[in-house]
Amino acid sequence: MNKQTNIYNSRSVEDRKMDTLIGLSKGLLADGKLVQEEVEFLLQWLLQNRDSNNPIIINIETKVIEILNDGIVDNEEAEELFQLLSKLNGDEVALGELAKPTNLPLCSPPPEVKIRGSIFLFTGTFNYGTRAKCTSLVEELGGAIGKSVTKSINYLVIGSYVTDAWAHESFGRKIEKAMSYRDMQTSNIKIISENHWLEAVNRTK
Repeated sequence: MNKQTNIYNSRSVEDRKMDTLIGLSKGLLADGKLVQEEVEFLLQWLLQNRDSNNPIIINIETKVIEILNDGIVDNEEAEELFQLLSKLNGDEVALGELAKPTNLPLCSPPPEVKIRGSIFLFTGTFNYGTRAKCTSLVEELGGAIGKSVTKSINYLVIGSYVTDAWAHESFGRKIEKAMSYRDMQTSNIKIISENHWLEAVNRTK
């Protein structure tokens, strides 16, 4: 068996795994929601296929592991995973593709970000990890976390996996409210990307 045949066979295996994941996701999403048992079942399949080189499968596995890290799938986590799995059935969005800044209502130019003494709110799905992990990092560096979009929030951080269809996502209202406060200049809230936030984190450490 030559090298070219090996590459072909490898791709065929990856294609079959991807087809299986798409079929599996359709079944899980059929009733319009995800529950704990379904997420755990999905994780079992992902762990059995973790030798995959497909970045989409790898990204979903990472997300599911993060969600189940505390043993509980809350409503917001279930909704985010539902949205991610839904994208497998489309042809416009690649799961691992970072959202382009022009598609998001980010402050331009990117503002200076001060962690210590500032109040942050996180929304969307993050490459860094769960929102709990992001908020813990802010608190470790002297920042605080808001519970909702209010005029006291200094920074709304949008996760890297938020796409240009953000207005139709479960967290779209948060972004719209922050935009309203910012654009009407009724507060000092800044809307920033995950990457811009992480740059500030690295400078603060």
